[in-house]
Amino acid sequence: MTSGGIGRSVSTWAAGAAALLGGTAAWANPEPNQLNMTKGVSEWSPYAMHMVALWVCVVIGIVVFGAMFIAMFRFRKSRGAVAEKWTHSTKLEIVWTVIPVIILIFLAHLATGGLTTFADTTGSEMTVKVTGYQWKWRYDYVDYKGKGVNRVGFMSKLEETSDRTRQLRSNLDPEKIKVDGYPTYLLDVDKPLVVPVGVKIRFVIVGGDVIHSWWVPALGWKMDAIPGIANAAWAKIKEPGVYRGQCAELCGQDHGFMPIVVKAVPQAEFEQWLASQEDAANVEKAAQTAQAAPAPAPQG
Repeated sequence: MTSGGIGRSVSTWAAGAAALLGGTAAWANPEPNQLNMTKGVSEWSPYAMHMVALWVCVVIGIVVFGAMFIAMFRFRKSRGAVAEKWTHSTKLEIVWTVIPVIILIFLAHLATGGLTTFADTTGSEMTVKVTGYQWKWRYDYVDYKGKGVNRVGFMSKLEETSDRTRQLRSNLDPEKIKVDGYPTYLLDVDKPLVVPVGVKIRFVIVGGDVIHSWWVPALGWKMDAIPGIANAAWAKIKEPGVYRGQCAELCGQDHGFMPIVVKAVPQAEFEQWLASQEDAANVEKAAQTAQAAPAPAPQG
């Protein structure tokens, strides 16, 4: 496959521009007419905090623009209004200084509480190490419910159909790439990250080459993947489903082609899947050991 580079096909750029103009459609699980923030499926989500801040801004906007339009139309010179001669009102200045300070302290309290909440990984029942590479992700399962996981890990990259379609002069139609009727061009991967629902999962996120950023909006947070630094956050997904995201840090020419897919399944199904992955890893290790063993000496 060619890397694409500057000469991307017009259809690829058009699809990306339409996705951005369509309200974060390329970032997560797009819905028709989606305008607001994703509500989130994890136990902690910033959606409520976002809505509080949004309505605070709406009220401020109504008050400020309302006062401005009243002053413009009711007290204009053509209606005989005469400007006051006073320079300022101390009481009024105190009011419009104290009220914004109180609002900012309130919003800062909410934001700080959110940051400390998703950063507190104590009590986690599972650990997944996420490593960002140009231009793919690696997932390694470290432990699950107090037990170490044996050699379960894999690379996850853009699935092959989207990769072929995005190439220059591929003449393939991005709109035909769908899963169960859902458009997945540039949003799907060959191997999703499989996790259980109802389990507090600790994500340890690092960079393997340059800085990346692991972002699944439905999980409620975004975390930089930095070489030499281990960042951590957690999620406890409440319901099964497929949740999509993207690398959110410009990391090179194919930055836009390293999507994230998290597949959340019931705990029993996950434990079955994890056991099968461990068995496959053990078989592979045994085969490698047998291949590396020295051949027996010929009998004389």
